[in-house]
Amino acid sequence: MKIGVIGLGDIAQKAYLPVLTAQPGLELHLHTRSRATLDRIGDAHRIPPPHRHAALDDLLAQEPDAAFVHAPTDRHVEIAGRLIEAGVPVYLDKPLASDLAGAEHLVRLAERHRVSLMTGFNRRYAPAYTQVLEHPRDLILMQKNRVGLPAQARGFVYDDFIHVADTLRFLLPGAVEHTTVRAKVRGGLTHHIVLELSGDGFTAIGVMNRMSGSAEERLEVSGDDTKREVVNIADVIDHKGQPTLRRRGDWVSVARQRGFEQITQAFLDAVRAGKLLDAQDSLRTHELCERIVTEITRIGERTA
Repeated sequence: MKIGVIGLGDIAQKAYLPVLTAQPGLELHLHTRSRATLDRIGDAHRIPPPHRHAALDDLLAQEPDAAFVHAPTDRHVEIAGRLIEAGVPVYLDKPLASDLAGAEHLVRLAERHRVSLMTGFNRRYAPAYTQVLEHPRDLILMQKNRVGLPAQARGFVYDDFIHVADTLRFLLPGAVEHTTVRAKVRGGLTHHIVLELSGDGFTAIGVMNRMSGSAEERLEVSGDDTKREVVNIADVIDHKGQPTLRRRGDWVSVARQRGFEQITQAFLDAVRAGKLLDAQDSLRTHELCERIVTEITRIGERTA
């Protein structure tokens, strides 16, 4: 099976190429506009020169069976659009686009051409998070914090906070009835966001502070007098009386711990089976993100 890998930055190198190159039966074709990067990554993964393409047209000429797109966000609509129109199933890093209009365009295009489109929400496949679905979730708290990285609202939300928004949606035990957004905005830059989603019997709160002094990710779910914590998508602490800690195994890879291995396999399995993957649920996350951007913009205007 011929697989295109488009964009060879950090996420491709650290998360996807190690998984894809370990898969049997795949013929990988790389594309990036930098010949030096193309050759360096191709040599590192023993991908032969005929499978390295500096132009997207050259990769498309190989008639790939599917493609993984890890290019910068501002090129997602252009690149994914061309692949979809060529009938190539697409796995696209989050976000689908930098705004809702671009995301809607790609989803409609994929539906019109009956081509699979999958968004790289890897946390939906991370074992520590998928196991949370077994736990009571009356209250869900998620934090994903960073150090010294205030940013304009759109980039903050679509490139980073989108993981928090999507993970909350993934874990919700029911339909959302109320949505609240709070934020600190100074000088046009967003410092932190608090998102609250609530419905019948549950509340989910997502927080991102990019001036927190610590890079960390924490998830906590509780209900029925029990609580489960997940620290940095690795360590799981169950509370019912005395806390019980389960650590990631010494030989468990980061790609597996963070769900990259599983989501990659799920996409490849669907392609092999001819299963059509639609991005409608992913689009709901992008709709939520656009709403968050709008609310942060209003907050910024009030505090300017």
